[in-house]
Amino acid sequence: MIGLISATAAGAAARDRLAAAWPERTRVYEGPVGDAVRAAFAECEQLVCFLATGAVVRLVAPLLGDKASDPGVVCVDEGGRFAVSLVGGHGGGANELAREVGGLLGAEPVVTTATDAVGIPGLDTLGMPYEGDVAGVSRALLDGEPVALVPEVVWPLPPLPLAAEGDRRIRVTDRADEPADGEVLLRPPTLVVGVGASKGASVEEVLGLVRASLREAGLSPRSVAELATVDAKSEEAGIVGAAALLGVPVVTYPAEELAGVEVPNPSGAPLAAVGTPSVAEAAALIGGGELLVPKRKSERADGQPAMATCAVVRRPARGRLAVVGLGPGARDLLTPRAEAELRRASVLVGLDQYVDQIRDLLRPGTRVLESGLGAEEERARTAVAEARKGQAVALIGSGDAGVYAMASPALAEASDDIDVIGVPGVTAALAAGAILGAPLGHDHVSISLSDLHTPWEVIERRVRAAAEADIVVTFYNPRSRGRDWQLPKALAILAEHREPATPVGVVRNASRPDESSRLTSLAELDPATVDMMTVVTVGNTATRNIAGRMVTPRGYRWQASQEGPK
Repeated sequence: MIGLISATAAGAAARDRLAAAWPERTRVYEGPVGDAVRAAFAECEQLVCFLATGAVVRLVAPLLGDKASDPGVVCVDEGGRFAVSLVGGHGGGANELAREVGGLLGAEPVVTTATDAVGIPGLDTLGMPYEGDVAGVSRALLDGEPVALVPEVVWPLPPLPLAAEGDRRIRVTDRADEPADGEVLLRPPTLVVGVGASKGASVEEVLGLVRASLREAGLSPRSVAELATVDAKSEEAGIVGAAALLGVPVVTYPAEELAGVEVPNPSGAPLAAVGTPSVAEAAALIGGGELLVPKRKSERADGQPAMATCAVVRRPARGRLAVVGLGPGARDLLTPRAEAELRRASVLVGLDQYVDQIRDLLRPGTRVLESGLGAEEERARTAVAEARKGQAVALIGSGDAGVYAMASPALAEASDDIDVIGVPGVTAALAAGAILGAPLGHDHVSISLSDLHTPWEVIERRVRAAAEADIVVTFYNPRSRGRDWQLPKALAILAEHREPATPVGVVRNASRPDESSRLTSLAELDPATVDMMTVVTVGNTATRNIAGRMVTPRGYRWQASQEGPK
């Protein structure tokens, strides 16, 4: 929960805007400011104070305990010009909160954390437990000193300016080692602990078995991702309680799925009890991986039979592929989610001209793999191959990456051995539509006129179907030097079903500095004025030119007056 505190009418107005935008995330604190800050500090994970920074410093200073547990505090000035990350930039999430608040209120986020200021991700912001000399290694990174990466297990990391060797190092490991001098240990969630338990098994017995198994195998409990078991044990108190104390979820599988997993130590007891010859090993191995601890039973001090079993598997490294739509070109039409994925990726794959658009957003250390026009399938294969190595990869495309762009060739190459994240972008059709007015107000379709990958016979059939169905059509890739007859042919097909005066919008380089647009008609459009940087939108029989804007009504009935559609 985010506590909101203000002292003046101007601050309250901004506070109320935030509360209205985030009703489930925020709580407004009224009353004397000092009392409100103290209450919010004790009850909330984060605070946004619409007060002067000096006042907030004096109010929160006596309340500060430890940066790992203190809430993040953001200050917004009376004029709403700045959102300052004051306390808990990383641990309390104040840096990211300042950016969110700034985006919502139109304020400039002010982040002074050293790593954020130079574009290096903080080692305490990587989403995994860490140990060791974080301050010293971070300082070395900031000073440009060589810091080595030692990946004992492969895990996708954001870009870091690392060297092959160095006096300081970052070790990615799930081993239960102590960090050496000048070393940071990162604990990725690589371990799956399969657990079986008899009815009534205690939390102490299950937890003791898990901890003993990890300890004796030299594995860190901080790298445990989940406790896995059979569906029938989803509410077994011993398993649920042990998972809660370890801070991990319980993941369950049907008995019939577990029965299909080949294990080294099957048993008749679980087969009779829950319908599978293995619970612990099968639940741990169902997603693949290396069996580090075969099934073992708990040992009870009272000499009674064991009531718990467990097995430990190191799951395969899963790379991360984000397929990112950059929008039509304008920086303010690049979504915050897309920008976050660009900064998260350690490998960027893309068309050279698209890479140039966003190169300044990349963190230091990002490896860029760029190529020219016509290499779409090669880029897709490259991105998937890098993800399979365990990298965090961003594959970029213009507009929305799923619309005539890189998502489909990439997903055709990918299998379920990597995580794929789609990041939507503003398409050329949408950008052009916004410039023209509202041409897509009713049913509409996008058709590419490029026959490089699709036979013209198929394209023509689609154009004819859209014409007969009276659907607004946006043409992508309408005309190039080597393809100059397709657009006239497509327009002629539409003209068989639409009046010569049907509005047609033509937008070139939508949202870019050299953007141009015009509204013409089906009879008057000269295809020679169109090129590959142009989007052509042809209206349906209801589309109108209203005050120079292209408008397709949501319905087909118009008012008798000139006020527009009902």
